[in-house]
Amino acid sequence: MNAILPSPRGGVMNLSRRALLMGLGAGSLVLAAGGASAQQRAFGGAAMPGGLRDAPNLFVALARDGTVTILCHRSEMGQGVRTGMPLIVAEEMEADWARVAVGQAPGDEARFGNQDTDGSRSTRQGFLSMRRVGAAVRQMLETAAAERWRVPVAEVAATNHTVVHRASGRSLGFGDLAEAASALPVPDRATLRLKDPAAFRYLGKGEAGLVDNRAITTGRAGYGIDTRMDGMLHAVIARPPVLGGKVRRFDAAAAAAIPGVLRVVPIEAPAQHAPFQPLGGIAIVAENTWAALKGREALVVEWDAGPHGAYNSTAYRAELEAAARSPGQVVRDDGDAPAVLAAATRRVEAEYYVPHLSQAPMEPPVATARVTADAAEVWASVQAPEATRKNVADRLGLPLDKVTVNVTLLGGGFGRKSKPDFVVEAAILSRAMDGRPVKVTWTREDDLRNGYLHMVSLDRLEAALGADGKPQALRHRTVGPSITSTFVPTSEHQGPFELAMSATGLPLAIPNYRVENPAAKAHTRIGWFRSVANIPHAFAVQSFIAEMAHAAGRDPKDYLLELIGPDRRIDPGTLADRWNYGEDPALYTHDTARLRGVIEKVAAEARWGRAMPARSGLGIAALRSFASYTAAAVEVSVDARGNLSIPRVDIAIDCGPVVNPERVRSQLEGAVVQGIGLAMLGEISFADGATEQVNFDTYELARMDTAPREIHAHIIPAGSWDEPMGGVGEPGVPVVAPALTNAIFAAIGKRIRTLPIRNQLAG
Repeated sequence: MNAILPSPRGGVMNLSRRALLMGLGAGSLVLAAGGASAQQRAFGGAAMPGGLRDAPNLFVALARDGTVTILCHRSEMGQGVRTGMPLIVAEEMEADWARVAVGQAPGDEARFGNQDTDGSRSTRQGFLSMRRVGAAVRQMLETAAAERWRVPVAEVAATNHTVVHRASGRSLGFGDLAEAASALPVPDRATLRLKDPAAFRYLGKGEAGLVDNRAITTGRAGYGIDTRMDGMLHAVIARPPVLGGKVRRFDAAAAAAIPGVLRVVPIEAPAQHAPFQPLGGIAIVAENTWAALKGREALVVEWDAGPHGAYNSTAYRAELEAAARSPGQVVRDDGDAPAVLAAATRRVEAEYYVPHLSQAPMEPPVATARVTADAAEVWASVQAPEATRKNVADRLGLPLDKVTVNVTLLGGGFGRKSKPDFVVEAAILSRAMDGRPVKVTWTREDDLRNGYLHMVSLDRLEAALGADGKPQALRHRTVGPSITSTFVPTSEHQGPFELAMSATGLPLAIPNYRVENPAAKAHTRIGWFRSVANIPHAFAVQSFIAEMAHAAGRDPKDYLLELIGPDRRIDPGTLADRWNYGEDPALYTHDTARLRGVIEKVAAEARWGRAMPARSGLGIAALRSFASYTAAAVEVSVDARGNLSIPRVDIAIDCGPVVNPERVRSQLEGAVVQGIGLAMLGEISFADGATEQVNFDTYELARMDTAPREIHAHIIPAGSWDEPMGGVGEPGVPVVAPALTNAIFAAIGKRIRTLPIRNQLAG
């Protein structure tokens, strides 16, 4: 039984297919469009135009009362996927959105296909699949009506939850046709008819809002922390403060004496390296969270710091600087940049530093598990349900099909909740407590001390400028610990996917272009973070372009456009980008016209080139990421004491067709606030192997006085709904920091090459 109560229009409904069928009763239409066999039966299973996979990944159910239930197979963390994906289906069905209920699919890749909510890819890789699901249901309903009326199916049409016979005006509601439609075969691809986009009622209109909005604002939405079950116990865990640390000894007497504490349970770290498994430590299981926390405070633990006990951020930065000043692994090599640089008489060089960052979701990791002798069921706010299933199954020694993962709403994620170590902890403790359900809660301190951080990065760029001020050669050395170290601890180089993010894959018109990646060891857990390696790479490259423009005596916006060069579509592979965000390079090229378009848009909206007040300035930055194009223009003012204010930010995106414009604008606005917070304040530093920031008093987020007074988000309209879609959730973040620091230079002539900015403007 699910611990989260169903809600017809908001909150979370976790429904198995069996529960869905039982709830609807006989005489309803259920289109199972998730499993491979259903996919092949209904749609042929072939690759689709636009680089999208033909895997519908949803259940659509129509009850006799006309209620349409659509399951969303991706995780909702504020980006609007639980609205957008069902909205696509409803549009093609001709369903009345007011009569649609949205449920959350449990973790099950065999049935639903890939469920990872990451990479800004849910809509771009699911749009056509969802349209096909909706179109199939619509045609089945139309066929059922035509058979009942004994008229040609061409004479009937579904419209707004009814099927109408044009000639006679007769009509039937969707619910009236559910039983008959359920007996019909699913249309195959050859006979499937998608709607003319000119007839769209919902898509592109931005009027649907959020399906969970009312539940969220009234406190009825079900997040991971909201899970309640009869007999549930609560746990917190004392984990090693240093990666690889172990418990040397512990004394649980004082902890066990705390009222409400039931048991002190050691958790062993995996014997071998196992990504996303717990770090180990000592768990306090209690009747309530407060007792568990007090028990942890009373626990006496002596830790063996292990191999990373000497990790220090200041010393590590010096190591990165030394590595960046020496040759590294060559990952892109056009022309002969070293020779041109060696012979140059006019050079520009700079180094840029971005520290470790924490995702810091407002809801820290939390999970509830109930484990019996032969099965496990969990309730958790996770971005990767199937990885969660597998890690729980592996740790408990259960078959995969005996693990059920119910996905709640996520109170933020940003990549942290794609790593399910906290869910495995709950499963371990439920088994230790003889199958009673156990909720494991991470505090903010736990999250900052023991999470998966964004990589620290040192980027060194050197350019040889010609007589015309344009770069004749550029060498970019980027160095920092890679996410690959999470999977292969000995890995010391960034993966191709990280290097492609604004390092190797840039379409700059520079004849001699070299990118190198020196080695860097990881001393903490490294994980995905919103926009990943684009953050440090874009900060370095977009800042350096502005520095070259200044050295050449040029306007930075004009200089940036010149470096992008003439309009052309470039195969990313020719730029040493072997990844291309997982998309087909024939369909997802690097289109410099679109990149130029977003730059010109924000420049026009910000009135680039206007006279600015004293100590005020404009900065600009742009890039392609996650198959979309973004640019930002930031206006700043810095007073004589170094206090910075941001009157306005303009940000533009060209992401192809847009399902829900309101959510795109919201994502961009959130990206601006987060990007400014990271640039101004974000830093996780280390001393003696442990983080120095343990809560929001030291790891600060953007507050009202830091955020811009105005944010203007601009969506470049697509030329056609046939264009491939790009991502939205992540591309807005990386352009913010370089646009901000470039604006600071324009205002007061000070270069910011080290983040966070904090008090660097004083004096």
